[in-house]
Amino acid sequence: MSAGSVALIVPSDFGVADLYELGVPAAVFGTPQPDLADPWYELWLCGTGSRTRDTKPGFTLHSTHGLDDVVRADTVIVSWVPDEVIEDNAPVPPELVSALRQAHDNGARIVSACVGAYALAEAGLLDGKRATAHWMHTALLAERYPKVQVDASQLYVDEGDVLTSAGMSAGLDVCLHLVRRDLGAHVANQLARRMVVPGHRPGHLGQFVDLSVPETDELGLAPVLDWARARLDEPLTIDDLARRAAMSPRTFYRRLQATTGTTPLQWLLNERITRAQVLLESTDLPMEKVAALSGIGTANNLRHHFLKQVGQSPGDYRRTRR
Repeated sequence: MSAGSVALIVPSDFGVADLYELGVPAAVFGTPQPDLADPWYELWLCGTGSRTRDTKPGFTLHSTHGLDDVVRADTVIVSWVPDEVIEDNAPVPPELVSALRQAHDNGARIVSACVGAYALAEAGLLDGKRATAHWMHTALLAERYPKVQVDASQLYVDEGDVLTSAGMSAGLDVCLHLVRRDLGAHVANQLARRMVVPGHRPGHLGQFVDLSVPETDELGLAPVLDWARARLDEPLTIDDLARRAAMSPRTFYRRLQATTGTTPLQWLLNERITRAQVLLESTDLPMEKVAALSGIGTANNLRHHFLKQVGQSPGDYRRTRR
């Protein structure tokens, strides 16, 4: 299965603040992983101005392609609009808008991170659709583009051929989501493991995490979550997880939600859906067996939750991934 070409828009007024949001998709799609999928993605750095530009404090970036190449890509990612678009209500550069429209008309999947959603909205690609951006910019996005159904609470929103995501780390979430869509759960999980990040954060998780919770494993949650992943086919409860973590159920519930942004039961369901995806991709097991091994119970339950979480039936998912 070919992963396709990814055009990453590189702004002409590139600054050091853009390094992260450009570096994330570059790392995901621009680093070959031949043991996971061969061929991997083909990354194009598509500059909006000069092919070579300097940044502060002293970085130099050479873009390999221009906006004229964007229209040929399978996937287009934009995480930038000029500062004056946000600060002074200036128009989005018309050459960028035109490139996005042509790429979309040619069948490309268009993806934004952070304020890149303004470019997609200006191109009319978000009209009548749900979308998100960094929470600091969603109110202005909704005001300027009333046809867009802006949801500030989402990490990312997948509308099929158009995806939007919040800023910074949510860009990594949507990139891994694309890999999951294109190459399957196993590849996405292995890639996330190599990048030392969570394998899957669903887009509906909130953009806010309780900052009073330390970002280390001092809470001891990682061992109990690994323990649970090894027993997804068992009837696990919050009490089981809390007892394993040596916490009260209330404390475990609060700490897991603060750390991961989701509840224990939703976390279990997310992990079980991921397990089902891997089984559907890698085995010919009947649906009842997939449901049992993933801990979802019956084939009917598997179909219900799979449609809700993934947007496809288990059978359709298996056919498109095998």
